Amino acid sequence: MKAQVLIAENGPAGLELQEVPDPVPGPEQVVVDVKSCGVCFPDLLMSQGKYQLRPPLPYTPGTEVAGVVRSAPEGSAYQPGDRVLAASFLGGFAEQVAVTEGQLFPLPDALSFDEGASLGINFQTALFALKLRAETAPGEVVGVLGAAGGVGTASILVAKAMGAKVIAIVHRTGAEDMLRALGADEVVQLTDGWKDRVLELSDGGVDVMIDPVGGEVFDEAVRTVAPDGRFVVIGFAAGGIPTIKLNRVLFRNISIVGAAWGEYIRTHPDVPALLHDELVEMIDAGMRPPVNVTYPLEDLPKALTDLAEGRVRGKAVVQIAP
Repeated sequence: MKAQVLIAENGPAGLELQEVPDPVPGPEQVVVDVKSCGVCFPDLLMSQGKYQLRPPLPYTPGTEVAGVVRSAPEGSAYQPGDRVLAASFLGGFAEQVAVTEGQLFPLPDALSFDEGASLGINFQTALFALKLRAETAPGEVVGVLGAAGGVGTASILVAKAMGAKVIAIVHRTGAEDMLRALGADEVVQLTDGWKDRVLELSDGGVDVMIDPVGGEVFDEAVRTVAPDGRFVVIGFAAGGIPTIKLNRVLFRNISIVGAAWGEYIRTHPDVPALLHDELVEMIDAGMRPPVNVTYPLEDLPKALTDLAEGRVRGKAVVQIAP
């Protein structure tokens, strides 16, 4: 089978399209014919050797799989031909992947394979952050930093499905129409005066701020959170890990919480299935994961380079088979 193999941790250039043996499943593993695989920020970090998970080289990355069951062990809940999503952690950028049954979820009938591949980490992270960590309530105001990225667009859709008002905060120009189409009630450009604009639109401060960005905007973003509000740290896409003066947390009566989905599920392995069930309810109610750009398998290095250089708005997906 064809697979993208990381042979050096020097970024997207370290990937090489190779012919590799088909996966040999273990006694409790399901083999999936991969149709699409989402492109996410951890894929980029892993190619650079900067992610907490660093498997020995060479290996095939790819975590957000949508495909069809090829084979399953006796007694499995899945059968050949079933449409599935797989949280593969590794191996998704290939024509086949072997996973345990616990890593599989049914692909909702309403979704295409590309949409299913877009549903993975970003939407699980968004729901985890908004529901479990921030305890967002209907009618609250949610600010979303990095709103044009994968986690940002997922957070807009999930927050709207939860009944929140959403203020999308974005650095890149030209994304306003896309963000409003996703459901953002307001869009604020990260230019001079953006903090005051968010405070104005939120009537004094947001109840929840979702931050997958970090970096220089963190300090001003904390100032936009209303009393009793929650600032949710998801990641540091801007590269810098900010610090906080705790007097601002104390005297503003706000909470700063972390939402590291990958770390959380290591100690709470039942959570992904619960989140998936809730996401399916949102899909049944009309929510659709966006697919903004697609690439063939051979162009995975370009997809990751585009992601690194800010050319991907929303979600990118690699199409592996018809």
